[in-house]
Amino acid sequence: MVAIKDSSYPRKPNEASVALIKAFLFDLGNTLVSYYSRDEFPMVLAECIGRCTQLLLGKGVSFRDDGLWGRVKDQNHEPPDDRVRPLEDRLGCIFGVDDGETVNALCGAFLEPIFELAVLHGDVKPTLVKLRLKGIKTAIVSNTPWGSPAGLWRRELDRLGLVGLVDAAVFCRDVGWRKPDGRVFLRALGLLGVGACDAVFVGDDPRWDVEGARRLGMRCVLVDRSGGGPGALCGLGGLLGLL
Repeated sequence: MVAIKDSSYPRKPNEASVALIKAFLFDLGNTLVSYYSRDEFPMVLAECIGRCTQLLLGKGVSFRDDGLWGRVKDQNHEPPDDRVRPLEDRLGCIFGVDDGETVNALCGAFLEPIFELAVLHGDVKPTLVKLRLKGIKTAIVSNTPWGSPAGLWRRELDRLGLVGLVDAAVFCRDVGWRKPDGRVFLRALGLLGVGACDAVFVGDDPRWDVEGARRLGMRCVLVDRSGGGPGALCGLGGLLGLL
């Protein structure tokens, strides 16, 4: 176990300034790997849907073309209760396709433009290695765009060389709920065998990452890769400085 200064909670004057930490849990997008900003997502989504139409045209599969972008707009939202809406269901509604093999292929085509944008930050692998050498467990806990399948994201982690550097990876599709719902975090903590009070969550989004983890009693570290977030670290190298 390693002592870490805890700046995520206000402390009483006589309260200890350090806490023993057994695990670090990390968000994926814009924390470990950059794909796109929230403002860029409409353009990325258009490319994702375009790849899907190209796939169907290439396979000679007929699909509903009239009102296509209206249906895309209708599917571009998340339920207020943070329940996952699977990508397969969304694409089935958009294209009017229900063949399982074709829908699975559409999911792959949908994610291609996103995976092509991936930029793995240079401080990620060294940080994960150093944490492992210190005996600290690590996990990735992430939502997926449009409720895309966890299996495809695990392949992405493997492609990026991250699978062997973390002890567990949990995506929203694994539990059926999106962050900030606590069930996603609890699944990861269970796989690591640690309690919430013994873990730190590291992420870039104050609501999805910090709010959900903090409600469970986890300490939180906010990361802003642009360097403009007040009180946020600009990278994971600063995280090691807290140990």
